[in-house]
Amino acid sequence: FCMSTFALNTTQESNGVSWLHGEVSKKMFAGVWKGYAPEESHVGYVTNGVHMPTWAASEWKVFYNQVLGDDFMDNQELESSWAPLLNVPDEKIWEMRMMLKQKFIRFVKRDFKENWLKNQGDPTRITSIVDKINPDALLIGFARRFATYKRAYLLFNDLERLSKIVNNERYPVQFIFAGKAHPADGAGQGLIKRIIEISKMPEFLGKVIFLENYDMTLSKRLITGVDVWLNTPTRPLEASGTSGEKAEMNGLLNFSVLDGWWYEGYREGAGWALTSKRTYTEQAQQDKLDSATIYSMLENEIIPLYFAKNSKGYSPEWVQYIKNSMVHIAPNYTMSRMMKDYFQKFYTPQTERAHRLTADNYALAREIVAWKRRVAERWDDVQLVGEIMGNRDAIAGGVEDINITMRLDTAGLGRDIQLELVIYREEDGQTKFYRKAAFDIIKEDGDVLTYNCRMPFRENGIFRYGFRAYPWNENLPHRQDFPCLKWF
Repeated sequence: FCMSTFALNTTQESNGVSWLHGEVSKKMFAGVWKGYAPEESHVGYVTNGVHMPTWAASEWKVFYNQVLGDDFMDNQELESSWAPLLNVPDEKIWEMRMMLKQKFIRFVKRDFKENWLKNQGDPTRITSIVDKINPDALLIGFARRFATYKRAYLLFNDLERLSKIVNNERYPVQFIFAGKAHPADGAGQGLIKRIIEISKMPEFLGKVIFLENYDMTLSKRLITGVDVWLNTPTRPLEASGTSGEKAEMNGLLNFSVLDGWWYEGYREGAGWALTSKRTYTEQAQQDKLDSATIYSMLENEIIPLYFAKNSKGYSPEWVQYIKNSMVHIAPNYTMSRMMKDYFQKFYTPQTERAHRLTADNYALAREIVAWKRRVAERWDDVQLVGEIMGNRDAIAGGVEDINITMRLDTAGLGRDIQLELVIYREEDGQTKFYRKAAFDIIKEDGDVLTYNCRMPFRENGIFRYGFRAYPWNENLPHRQDFPCLKWF
């Protein structure tokens, strides 16, 4: 018994929590609606958003109110509401970021020094760690549930190369980790243990820091106080992810695999991305490649950009990245936008449909149920009459119009039985849905209907095709609501 299948079969609509998650879900659950390609699935998506008043630092909220106006919160999902940030002097944006960075460092020095000492840590080592947290360093944060697919270990695949990055006196870089693993997730717990072990090595002391007792308070401090938010999930296992969205509300820049929300959120000049494509089928090899890519992007792009500072002590290019990120990315990942999407795509249409179904003592609902019963009782008797006539070879040749005629015994269901041509293409060793075309009813002879499909087809390649009969009722929300199919 599969709860997901049960839910999909007993609900009218379903959705992923990002565009990519919706596409992955269509493939995962294609078997629920047998005979339909994933590309035909009714599964939709609404990308997760975060509650900006909760996750934006109070300092940013005051700043937004001053710069963007009193009605900003009511229109936070609109890029136009954020656009004035592009004209704010760079110094103001940098001052905001440095103020929150200092606030985060004070929080760590105050709260975590006390906690570490209580846990009987070596006072000398702990003092050394705390003192080494540097407001002038590039702070990179990674904090979330430590599931193995999140791949927190990627950063530590080449410790020698990582050591060179964090021990460059000219360009100081520090990594701040936090998170928890599920009590039953031994691998996740082992990963946390390994990161703590690495953080205690002399070359990483005070350069790789793990903050314990992860909770919402610490989460909020992190997503307001570091400079870059790192995310390295295994493609395509990240449904959405929201920590990076929270970071966006606070002027942090995302550095992430193109997965989950970042697949659609990434903008050049407003953050950094690892490609969404896999190079290797073997995960260990892919991990090595991704690790090398992370090191390379840090060394050649991110770190130099951050430290390209002017006489005023900041990098104008970095601040421009922040502005671009806040204006062109942040508004699209607010809960305000998310709720409007849900209402537009799902809640409002389903409410309207519910009113239609229940009107006049459920008249339409009764009509649909009676129709489905009638179709179900006769469905097995729907059959092809005679031969399929026409130039089916045109689908393979691509040199003439397709013109195919078929006759079906509709078992008394008449025009409620529709017919279509479905074409698949062989590509890279896979059979992929290509297109479909409806047949027109050109003749009725009792229960036997004659159907014709005519369409231009000038494509080259290797194609497969089939003919698919299905019951049609304009009152169905979508085809998968009553997924009876018959192939010829």
